[in-house]
Amino acid sequence: MAVPSESGTVISYPIPANQNEPIKSNYFQPSRFVISAISLGQTTIVTATTTMNYAIGQEVRLIIPPMYGSYQLNNETGFVLSLPAANQVELSINSSQNVDTFIAFTPSIIITQGYSQAQIVAIGDVNTGATNAQGNNDTLTYIPASFINISPE
Repeated sequence: MAVPSESGTVISYPIPANQNEPIKSNYFQPSRFVISAISLGQTTIVTATTTMNYAIGQEVRLIIPPMYGSYQLNNETGFVLSLPAANQVELSINSSQNVDTFIAFTPSIIITQGYSQAQIVAIGDVNTGATNAQGNNDTLTYIPASFINISPE
């Protein structure tokens, strides 16, 4: 709403707070996806049970409890090299040297109490996140595809 001031200039008030909700951390979930398959090789291809939102260059970590097999990849980090399918990422993790010693990944197991599912999780920091320069002194650092917006409409 624009209102003329005493000097005759138009003052435009900001959008009311109830129409411009602040970003609330509880509206964003870390990008974490359940792993359904892993292909080993010079690069490692991870398939998730749902569509992933990762971007090329995104840094991720694999979390693989021992009961799933391929536990040698647990806590390994790598960068997304390509997106072969909506639910797949090719990672810069070389798992070919251990192909013979790896236990096959088993996605359909019964989860026992105290264990989580095999997951791929977005990670990063100011050293690995993408940087957008917005002028000489104003730099904004962000980690692409790190969070899923779950804000209510």
